Amino acid sequence: MKDEIKKACEIMQKGGVILYPTDTVWGIGCDATNEEAVKRVYEIKHRADSKAMLVLVDSPVKVDFYVSDVPPVAWDLIEMTTKPLTIIYDGARNLAPNLLAEDGSVGIRVTNEAFSKELCFRFRKAIVSTSANISGQPAPAVFSEISEEIKNAVDYVVDFRREENGHPKPSSIIKLGKGGVVKVIRE
Repeated sequence: MKDEIKKACEIMQKGGVILYPTDTVWGIGCDATNEEAVKRVYEIKHRADSKAMLVLVDSPVKVDFYVSDVPPVAWDLIEMTTKPLTIIYDGARNLAPNLLAEDGSVGIRVTNEAFSKELCFRFRKAIVSTSANISGQPAPAVFSEISEEIKNAVDYVVDFRREENGHPKPSSIIKLGKGGVVKVIRE
């Protein structure tokens, strides 16, 4: 696992795009602060860059670095969740501008899965995590369902957890609005 993480970090540091296992489905990832790398992910997915993508971090502390004013309820949600939870925050900062939604918000998930957590920790920056599919097509639950087009388009395919065949679910998504308003986007 350590060699895979080292190689994936080297690729992302050079602005490359990786295919990697996360706490939910397999993801296409890159340095979330690199505008050119983010642009490549949109191109790989054939997705309009007006559709924001989420990022993974390895610890709640990192959320503060990427969000200007984290609502207090966010800390409770992060601490209490028992399954992967993406929270959409207003006031994103320190991220590639083309990664953010039109309203300046960003979805951030604190991962607790061993590989993606260690990858985020070693990379020391937020990592884009978007499902490994062409926009509009079903998200592949396992590595064997990822299209050859996606596999060939990235710079590096992580060689870890490829053989798993469970059916992980995408994360729950909650948007935290002004005044502590909580809106469930996906359960």
